Amino acid sequence: MDQLEYIRNWFTEHPEGVHVIRYALWVLFIVIIVQLVRKFLKKRLPNTNTRYKSQKAIEIVGYVFIALLSVSYFTGNIEDFTLVIGLFSAGIAFTLQELILSIAGSLYIFLVKVYAPGDRIEINGIKGDVIDIDSIYTTMMEIGEWVSSDNYSDRIVKLSNAFVFKGPIYNYSQDFPFIWDEFNLPIHHSSDMALTKEIITKVAQEVLADYVNFARDHWQQVVAKYYIEDALVAPTLAITLTDNWVQFNLRYIVDYKKRRITKDLLQSRIQEAILKTNDQVVIASTTLEVIKMPPTTINMTTTTTK
Repeated sequence: MDQLEYIRNWFTEHPEGVHVIRYALWVLFIVIIVQLVRKFLKKRLPNTNTRYKSQKAIEIVGYVFIALLSVSYFTGNIEDFTLVIGLFSAGIAFTLQELILSIAGSLYIFLVKVYAPGDRIEINGIKGDVIDIDSIYTTMMEIGEWVSSDNYSDRIVKLSNAFVFKGPIYNYSQDFPFIWDEFNLPIHHSSDMALTKEIITKVAQEVLADYVNFARDHWQQVVAKYYIEDALVAPTLAITLTDNWVQFNLRYIVDYKKRRITKDLLQSRIQEAILKTNDQVVIASTTLEVIKMPPTTINMTTTTTK
């Protein structure tokens, strides 16, 4: 009984402490509710994209409730919110510039739709697939570095959202989820050029038919949205004459996630077709030709001194 009486007296004599405890309990209650709702959505929503967006929305709602609760508890009036924000910003502007920019960057990313989870981007010299965006960081699965082509390096990179204001952002998948790629094929000068062109064109049409059809529809949407020319999405073949060989350059459109696989398939099919031509088409390589020196006569005379 004495302990209960002591606690009751303490609450009566320290109303500010009671106020803070009550505020902490409300914050804890909101955090628990947010986490429970997030877990519920994670189990109930089968679609990954919908589940991710729903969880982020619940998290933002929780932050808003905590902010409003803080203002109402420590100012006594919700109308003083702008004054509190002004004083708070003036006090920490110099020490939390990066944090403020990161929060502003997250709002900019979501509102302007600079990129979204699942997009492949390059920002601040780092290329990878976006796997998460929160109020401070963008999390990416890195591509490249010591790994060739567009393979994952298996490093997860956390990048401040403030970088959206500090440099260009390259998005490989937004609006138009295809990229142009190309490779060169050196052909010997003695080869049948018409047959070579026929082989490369036929293989390209067979392998890339689906990409071309999908890309054409997507590109029309890009042309309608942006001030850009109506580019050719079908494969194109260009020929360049060199001292050593005839260079065939194949330029084509491909899914941004299948660039390496598609190039391997194209080159394998072309090589198989060339091997069936019985040397009518020959792939060239750099060679060095040693010219025989003509016979020469060297006369040597010796002089004697007296």
